[in-house]
Amino acid sequence: MTKPGLLLASSSPYRKSLLQKLDLPFECVSPDIDETPQPGESAKALALRLAITKARALAQQHAGKIIIGSDQAAALPDGSLLNKPGSHEQAMQQLGRSSGQSVDFLTGLAVLDTRTNTLECCCETFTAHFRNLSQQEISHYLRKEQPYDCAGSFKMEGLGITLFSRLEGRDPNSLVGLPLIALTEILIRLGINPLLQPRADGSGL
Repeated sequence: MTKPGLLLASSSPYRKSLLQKLDLPFECVSPDIDETPQPGESAKALALRLAITKARALAQQHAGKIIIGSDQAAALPDGSLLNKPGSHEQAMQQLGRSSGQSVDFLTGLAVLDTRTNTLECCCETFTAHFRNLSQQEISHYLRKEQPYDCAGSFKMEGLGITLFSRLEGRDPNSLVGLPLIALTEILIRLGINPLLQPRADGSGL
């Protein structure tokens, strides 16, 4: 069986940047799917469903590839979902609701080997414990980073780290959008060990 290429089913610059950490060659293709939550759907169910749907959406056009799908949902302690805010006003509301709360970020991962049509999937939980934030702090943060395309209204890899009192979870990459520890485990089972592969630039080990 020939060594397959990797395909990231995403247009997210955050996920692309994360996958580059593994130093493996890959392509990015954006899947065209409906990301609307279903009635009563939990954050975990939503994240897993969308990750699987993204991977499967590209399978027919990219036979022979290993396709990586990932998606994230965030939930307040009462179970209500936090989405990408899209605007300053919505982001103010989201961070206001998150202030002093422990917010669970559920990141779904689906890896589809189109050679055998086998699918491995999992969901990583990472909890962000927010400080008690003033409206002034929230407004100043949003003006500086404008994280309006980020679930939860922050960028953990930037100034968003100042919003938290504590972070809890196995893999901080999952909070950004792609659980690299779980992905590495799956890739190794599929015969792709990032530590034993030639560099992505083709320069060898």
